[in-house]
Amino acid sequence: MSEPDVTGDSAGGGKPESNGTGTSTGTSTSTSTGTSTSTGTDPDTEAAANRHVVYVLECADGSLYTGYTTDLERRVAEHNAGEGAKYTRGRTPVEVCYHERYETRSAAMSREYEIKQLTRTQKERLVGLE
Repeated sequence: MSEPDVTGDSAGGGKPESNGTGTSTGTSTSTSTGTSTSTGTDPDTEAAANRHVVYVLECADGSLYTGYTTDLERRVAEHNAGEGAKYTRGRTPVEVCYHERYETRSAAMSREYEIKQLTRTQKERLVGLE
């Protein structure tokens, strides 16, 4: 099974295709699993190919929140405005510490479920907080 495009913006995350800011650099290729390694050559094609995002937020209290969206910037703004998930409303400000992009909603939501099943320690290892 191939790995998804994994982009983390936590310090020292060392994730593939990451420039440390949560944006990617390079070219775009697809894998047989429906995921893609998107890296910013054509914004229109990239947006369509990688519009499904699974993200992990670090909340102000140090807790981690995992979610799904098609527009990460908008969704984080909603969380910080108190209009996101009930869980994050009292834990602002939140910051993206990790995200993965998928070509299909189904693949992204399956991955979101997988991440939510991880223990705190496993999530910290995934996002590079350890």
